[in-house]
Amino acid sequence: MESKLYLVPTPIGNLEDITLRAIRVLKEVDLILAEDTRTSGKLLKHFEISTHMHSHHMHNEHKTVANIVQRIKNGESVALISDAGTPAISDPGFLLTRACLENGLEIECLPGATAFVPALVNSGLPNDKFVFEGFLPVKKGRQTRLTFLAEETRTIIFYESPHKLLKTLTSFAEFFGSDRPISISRELTKLYEETLRGTVAEMIEHFTVKPPKGEFVVVVGGKK
Repeated sequence: MESKLYLVPTPIGNLEDITLRAIRVLKEVDLILAEDTRTSGKLLKHFEISTHMHSHHMHNEHKTVANIVQRIKNGESVALISDAGTPAISDPGFLLTRACLENGLEIECLPGATAFVPALVNSGLPNDKFVFEGFLPVKKGRQTRLTFLAEETRTIIFYESPHKLLKTLTSFAEFFGSDRPISISRELTKLYEETLRGTVAEMIEHFTVKPPKGEFVVVVGGKK
């Protein structure tokens, strides 16, 4: 393998969604950086990948970036994976990517799984132009961001956890209007995958009766 950083997407649920190329790269690199080595260990074991693995996550990436850059400079090939999906999309990866570029190192990003694309495509909402917001700020800046997005005319995509979903939907009703069209996908590619479509008010009613479970991608229609 060439001495460079490989950004390797991993399945968001169904293990069949990994590419043949991703498996080959993970087998051939000198080192794999994983967001959670326990989670990634199950994936590597399934595909009989025995490459050495180090932990690389949001709590330690500031401290480990310089060492990783030096290892690549010394001739090693390094792959970065997250727990699920594409590195740097609401996951660690940006800091290391930037550091490699600043040091003149080559980067190769493989195509592959990411949750917001299937959620957007099957939402039935316009997908020719869209805005990916990821997770909203928890406290500071949350209202400011929602006020700004209330005027957005493009389709807007959010990630949300189950215990914050109802709070977020209530905020949408306040800032976007309860009749704004919305599509909510949960557990994409997994056994209990489902997508619900309707208005913000209808989704609040649904999840008030049926408590949210799983990981969610929320797709909101833009302002008309």
